[in-house]
Amino acid sequence: MALSQGEIKTTQKHLPEKEFILLCALMMSLTALSTDAVLPAFSQIAHALGIIDYQKTQWIISAMIFGMAFGEITFGPLSDVIGRKKSISLGIGIFIIGSVVALWATSLTGLLIGRCIQGFGLAGPKIASRALIRDLYKGTAMARIMSYTMMIIILVPMLAPAFGQLVMLLGNWRWVFGVLIFQALIAVIWLAIRQPETLPPAMRHPFQWARLRKDARFFLSQREVMAYTCIAGGIFGCLMLYLSIAQSIFQDIYQAGTRFPLYFALLAAGSVLTNFFNGKIVQRVGMMRCLVAALSVLLFSSFLLLMIALSYSGKPPFILFMGIAILMFSCFGMIFGNVNAMAMEPLGHMAGLGASMISSISSLVAIVFSVFMGQFYHFTVIPLAAGFTLSASIALVLLVFAKYDVKYVFQGFFK
Repeated sequence: MALSQGEIKTTQKHLPEKEFILLCALMMSLTALSTDAVLPAFSQIAHALGIIDYQKTQWIISAMIFGMAFGEITFGPLSDVIGRKKSISLGIGIFIIGSVVALWATSLTGLLIGRCIQGFGLAGPKIASRALIRDLYKGTAMARIMSYTMMIIILVPMLAPAFGQLVMLLGNWRWVFGVLIFQALIAVIWLAIRQPETLPPAMRHPFQWARLRKDARFFLSQREVMAYTCIAGGIFGCLMLYLSIAQSIFQDIYQAGTRFPLYFALLAAGSVLTNFFNGKIVQRVGMMRCLVAALSVLLFSSFLLLMIALSYSGKPPFILFMGIAILMFSCFGMIFGNVNAMAMEPLGHMAGLGASMISSISSLVAIVFSVFMGQFYHFTVIPLAAGFTLSASIALVLLVFAKYDVKYVFQGFFK
């Protein structure tokens, strides 16, 4: 794993590569763990806080993503002004405050406030850690470091529900937030002691409202960028919808009990495999063809699940549901990476702010979509299948809108 001199972007002292990857993965995985580890706790939370309407438990996920949407647009420019370490430390500090609020919450409102603060703080390590990697590495070295980091992070959503369930066996739902605080403290102490600042004061950009407004206007005026950002938001909304109702689908509809984390991991595993496959073929066939293929399969499989669900009064046989759902979730591995890369392509001169705006706007779109579709959930899989079908359909329409050329979008299927 040794790097050539040409691959390293800076000559300043930095951590050994393996330790650096583990540190970045620990900081960035806080987001996935904070999202997925609480899923098995929904029933306990509803009972403890007196939540009668189960649909309101969906807000536990939405509130965190809502806070993150505003945090992302804040910490992107902030990390260029005060440096990477301070941004990450500030974000983790805010996350810990939110976790304490959530841990001691005695009402749903208190819990949602804590989750919103958590989300805002999580944007710090999420955004600034990527910038930290960009500071130290470039070219194939940066791609390799990101790849190794993501390999670790991808495992977190697969294992987080099982981890959350284990924590609750030892204690109760509040312990989950205690463990999150512990992980955050380890991350910030490790960062403070071992990782030097990668953006020296001489290279920092003073905050300028005029420049920020100019770049934001440019971003919003780019038809392709906005279309791809909305596609990312719609698909992310599908994922949020699933996360919000997954515990109920498996435990209330299919009586999975303690097997919920296993089935959750099976669905996530498909995305891991297609993510790896996408990395192997994307340079040969192109991002557009990979994206169109994935969206087409997602549309077909989700529509199939919708038709089957309707014929079974919203509760298809478990084996049918799992078989089709694995195919649906496998598409995510070829959608997120490609659509985000396509959105970033025209934004080279404003990559930092561009990445923040893509993340922030797509998160807001996802919240609106998932909350709207979640209101139709009444212990059937119909809203899930309908949401995926609707999102995939809109995404394909937006691709055509982005290019104003149907043949270009579907070029791989006209040959």
